[in-house]
Amino acid sequence: MTTLGDLIEIDERTVLVLGQPLDLERGQPDAANALVHRVGDTLVLVDTGATAAFRAALREATGRVGPWSRALLLTTHGHPDHVANNDLADELGVPVEHYVPAPDIDQMRDPVAHWVWSFDRVSGAKVLPAPPAQTVAGVLLPFQPLRPFGATTRTYEERPLELIRIGSLRFTGWTFADGAVRVLRSQGHCAGHVIVHLRDSGVLHLSDEGNGACGAMADADQLKIQTVLGAVAHLFEAGEAAILTDGHTFALRRGAEAVSCLDGLLEQAVALQTAALRLTGEGRPVRPGEFTARFAAAVADLGIGGANPNAVFTAMMAVNELRELGLRPEEEGLEHGGPGFDALEFDDGPESGGVDGADAPWSRPVLRNPATAPAPDPP
Repeated sequence: MTTLGDLIEIDERTVLVLGQPLDLERGQPDAANALVHRVGDTLVLVDTGATAAFRAALREATGRVGPWSRALLLTTHGHPDHVANNDLADELGVPVEHYVPAPDIDQMRDPVAHWVWSFDRVSGAKVLPAPPAQTVAGVLLPFQPLRPFGATTRTYEERPLELIRIGSLRFTGWTFADGAVRVLRSQGHCAGHVIVHLRDSGVLHLSDEGNGACGAMADADQLKIQTVLGAVAHLFEAGEAAILTDGHTFALRRGAEAVSCLDGLLEQAVALQTAALRLTGEGRPVRPGEFTARFAAAVADLGIGGANPNAVFTAMMAVNELRELGLRPEEEGLEHGGPGFDALEFDDGPESGGVDGADAPWSRPVLRNPATAPAPDPP
């Protein structure tokens, strides 16, 4: 049994600081695991979690890894459980660089708008404890104070993109500390996500790319999640990585155990999409609310959990699975919404999910050839 702020010493220069799970009913925020590492005279922090207690544990861990005279803070993505203590960079008393992913800047600056958009998508599933805006206010409150930016914060994308070779694999991203710290673009769990490879300790920090078989976030990319899981498994098989850590598993995985975990996630992804396909029936329209209830039962039957399992995230996964299967909201009553998604036009009602049109049917688009373009008039 672990508690918030427990420290796991990986080696004399590397410590994993353990977070805690999300508990919506108790108002407990999740805090993502963070890595503290030293390269030469540089302190490297990968994420800062959330809560004052976690911040204190981070400060303790910085004293465990040996002396340092400069610091580098790397944010894997913009979710509150990873960034709430980012202003810690301003308190270290040494020259500091801090980098965040550019695609996540908007949600870090305005998390309320981002999460209202995310929760709007599952309003018809009747899983929200209150209308989306009210739910978001309650969810974000325990993360206060939320400080994702510091005086030195910049985006990774302000640095030249690099081609990074690790064994036989090639990634794009950015290197630091003469190549000892590698930030690899993954962008599966959310639009800006990166993973971090610490060369000298052999740690591969997956952050939230391993959260489950299906990404729940509104800006998740299922193919990218599965691609990075396969690539990381290859790094372990090739001996290019030795220890797997992530954002919400409170343990270390080494060698073959890491490969087995990654393969298991890929197998679960296949099983889950197969179950979702079966649930959509023989081409008839599907209502998201009904599908979500049946999908949740399939998730339970398959024993697929993922990080922070709860009804809201399961509903978000269900919507993503519908899209993966090629279904879309039917055209009537729809308008374009958040980035990359067709969204329903919502009108929050007094009850959970009480929105007109939120449970409108989804179906596969009719396959028809485009109309022949008219010939242009002669000049």
